[in-house]
Amino acid sequence: MKKAILTALALLLTAIPVAAADGMVSIISHFTVKETADRLVNILNKKGMTVFNRIQHSENAGRQGVVLRDTELILFGNPKVGTPLMQCQQSVGIDLPLKALVWKDAQAKVWISYNTMEFLQQRHHITGCQEVLSKMDKAQAGIVRAAAME
Repeated sequence: MKKAILTALALLLTAIPVAAADGMVSIISHFTVKETADRLVNILNKKGMTVFNRIQHSENAGRQGVVLRDTELILFGNPKVGTPLMQCQQSVGIDLPLKALVWKDAQAKVWISYNTMEFLQQRHHITGCQEVLSKMDKAQAGIVRAAAME
């Protein structure tokens, strides 16, 4: 019984995002960087979101003779949602479209990291857009979790 509880707790802890003080959330993925990034792009496409770019940092580094663990940045969003946020505070456009960094750490664990809406709200002093921020926060968290764990 005790072993079952510890196993369940260990599984739960791997599914909980690790939130850093700087407003970035990182969630461990159960897949490779490429598989995770592909899953993320597929989910975004199915939800009707736009994938603006997919930057393969590690491949670009390799072309220059520099070694970088697998790292890929995906820029995505929905102008119908992002534009109202910029209407509240236009400077948030520097952080839009949204981004998700898929990367492998030194222990060969794969993560998806992204900025929280709370961070963007504080960074840009956004007021009067709580509904949009909440919608974006919920969508982003759900999409990232689905790409990492299902």
